[in-house]
Amino acid sequence: MNGKTKFDIIVIGAGVFGSWTANILQRSGRRVLILDAYGPANSRASSGGESRIIRMGYGADELYTRWSMRSLPAWEELDAITGARIFHRTGVLWLSPNANAYTHQTLEVLKKTGVPHEVMNADEVRRRYPQISIPEDAIGFLEMTSGTIMARRAVELVVADAVRKGAAYLAELIEAPSGKGRLQSVCARNDEHFSADTFVFACGPWLPQIFPTLLGDRIFPTRQEVFFFGVPPGDGRFSPPALPTFLDRYREYYGMPSLEGRGLKAASDEHGGRANPDSQERIPTAEATAHARKYVAERFPALKNAPIVETRICQYENTSSGDFLIDRHPDFENVWLVGGGSGHGFKHGPALGEYVTERVNQGGAVEPRFSLATKQTVKARAVY
Repeated sequence: MNGKTKFDIIVIGAGVFGSWTANILQRSGRRVLILDAYGPANSRASSGGESRIIRMGYGADELYTRWSMRSLPAWEELDAITGARIFHRTGVLWLSPNANAYTHQTLEVLKKTGVPHEVMNADEVRRRYPQISIPEDAIGFLEMTSGTIMARRAVELVVADAVRKGAAYLAELIEAPSGKGRLQSVCARNDEHFSADTFVFACGPWLPQIFPTLLGDRIFPTRQEVFFFGVPPGDGRFSPPALPTFLDRYREYYGMPSLEGRGLKAASDEHGGRANPDSQERIPTAEATAHARKYVAERFPALKNAPIVETRICQYENTSSGDFLIDRHPDFENVWLVGGGSGHGFKHGPALGEYVTERVNQGGAVEPRFSLATKQTVKARAVY
């Protein structure tokens, strides 16, 4: 392959959004090239790391519930075809105060959409999960068919599957395009040009760097610190099936049971400080470490003095509302902007890839919530 080869579509970015978009575009009969500076699900990417939650609940937000429902079978199919065990059906346990409106909105949508779930009061949660300590006012519900995706491996497999289907992949750092009208090609740092009819920039936290004037103050990459706590030897209480993946509305924490021997994962869903994916150090702060230790000791008392056996520093790339960005570039008629995963996007990769493929192949208006026009410069997260 050389820079003179012309493709139907070039997808810049091999994270979960870019990989699924490229894969489904290739399946649709288009000739696709995937470009990524560091590689699929690399250690700097928001799609990197070991694990991500796939859950159906989104409060009253039925759009994302249905996208999750559409995506889960695609992840399961990839799991079955590859035999790589990238999906663990751990179930997802929600914990919150009984008076929490978001929780009851979630339950209403799960019932409406037919998502299998079971509701428990505080005593029932304690009986089933005695390793969890919860307040008296707690309510819990379990999404039985949801669970955890092994993120890094999964994205690598999506890219590999696209290549098997005929797509091309290159590790290339692409310069920001300039001008207006119709983009003819993108340029790599070695001055090699790659031409296509359509370009999809699915660059995660790099989108505001590539398009600083347009997105520099509309997508906010934030530093997110993740911790894995070592479980006692021979103690199965913190591994599936004894412990599900969990979402804690009391403390805005989430986590997974010990999968593949990595330890219990716990991370705050609160947005961290501004992050640069290229240069930020991937070492946890003392403050975040203490915060995570305190949370784990409170919710899982048997792990009060557990050692931290692994850490991970990644980033969210937040839009003002938490809705995704899927829209045409206002200055380039054949350029699409796809990003704004906002900390919850990974699970939706297959549904998003289908949606982008339909818009690229068939045209038509984009969902208003995904439009560039709705992305503001002030954070007001509404999607969790």
